[in-house]
Amino acid sequence: MSLVKFDPFRNFSSLTNIMNSMLDEFDTDRMFNNNSGFNPSIDLHEDKKQITLEAEIAGVKKDDIKVSINDGNVLVLKGTKNRENKTEEEKDGITFLRVERSFGEFTRSFMLPDNVDTDSINAEFKDGLLKVTLNKKEPEKLKELEVEIS
Repeated sequence: MSLVKFDPFRNFSSLTNIMNSMLDEFDTDRMFNNNSGFNPSIDLHEDKKQITLEAEIAGVKKDDIKVSINDGNVLVLKGTKNRENKTEEEKDGITFLRVERSFGEFTRSFMLPDNVDTDSINAEFKDGLLKVTLNKKEPEKLKELEVEIS
C-alpha cells in the first residue's frame, strides 16, 4: 500500500473561480447602492480651504438636479435621468439590440464634517459634471472655564 499525501485545498482554486464567475453576473452597484439603475460616479477631495465633490451626471438636465444640506449636516444630491423617446426611430425600422445606459432617479448622501461652512456652498453644472464646493471654516475654539477649588 502506498501513502498518498492529503491536500485539503486542492480543489479550492476551482471553487474560487466558480464563485467569482457567479458573482460577476450580479451588478453590485444596482443591488447595494440604488435600485433605480442609475447611480452617478462621485469624486470627493479636499484641501486646506475646501471640500470638492464632483458627480458625473451626463445626460441629465440642470433642472432635474437638486443639491441640499439637511439639518443633520448631510449633503444630498437628488435627480432624475430620463429615458429619451425613441418612437420616431422605431417606426423607421430601427431595433435596439442592446441598451446599456441606465435611467431613473438617483439619491446620493454624504455626511459633512463639522468644520464645513454650510452657508457658503457653491454648485456648478457644466458638460455633464456637477461640481459642489464647500468652504471650510475655522473650528470653534473650546472655552476653558477655570473652576476655583475650595
